[in-house]
Amino acid sequence: MQNKILRLLMVFVILFSFTSCEVIGDIFKAGMGFGIFIVIFIIAIIIWIFAKIFGSK
Repeated sequence: MQNKILRLLMVFVILFSFTSCEVIGDIFKAGMGFGIFIVIFIIAIIIWIFAKIFGSK
């Protein structure tokens, strides 16, 4: 139970420490190519998660 609360707390700290504007600004500072790579990577992870959840068993 305590481990679950600790994980949840860590997620909230990460979410509140990085606002969306800061993340987008950092992506553009790092370069357009790197930003595109990150976006494609995140989309691929989301698709993979949905495939695992809703895929045939």
